[in-house]
Amino acid sequence: MKKKTLVLASNNEHKILEIKDMLGHTYQILKQADFNIGPIPETGKSFKENAIIKARGVYKLTGLSTIGDDSGLVVEALDGKPGVYSARYSGEEATDEENNRKLLRKLEEKKTNNRNARFECVIALIEHEYPKKVYTFSGTWKGEILLKHKGSRGFGYDPLFFDPKTGKSSAELQPKQKNKISHRAKALARLKDHIS
Repeated sequence: MKKKTLVLASNNEHKILEIKDMLGHTYQILKQADFNIGPIPETGKSFKENAIIKARGVYKLTGLSTIGDDSGLVVEALDGKPGVYSARYSGEEATDEENNRKLLRKLEEKKTNNRNARFECVIALIEHEYPKKVYTFSGTWKGEILLKHKGSRGFGYDPLFFDPKTGKSSAELQPKQKNKISHRAKALARLKDHIS
């Protein structure tokens, strides 16, 4: 049976690997770079808006079923920041390391004991059979921000994000373990239910 094709409106290799791991056995997952599509400006004010903008932008150029994923870290004591600016918290070309350093500095400046945080993910789907309709699926992963890095796996804020249920940072979890409990895993499970 021929696999259905899904284009991911992203060139983030880490996201692509996670999505392939969760959906790859049923779908052929392509990324926007496979079609020479450059970055889609994320001008939305929410994860949902950005996910839709990305999905629409890539669908328009490929005509293939497309998923746009927008996700990030929401920290209670920082009034929800970094939020939609998670990937560029320290500037447009920020590295994960720079973003992590800024996050720890901002929490230190707040002089707060509140380390509550959550990862949020919204996935927007446009199916080529129904191009006018956009479906969205979301997932949340609650945890806390550590005082210092732990673990060497994952990407983004994973080394600072502590999951109380496993007692580990996201960067200490095996990929298979993370891909069962993460915000993206929950959103993808809902997407999978819809497309199956």
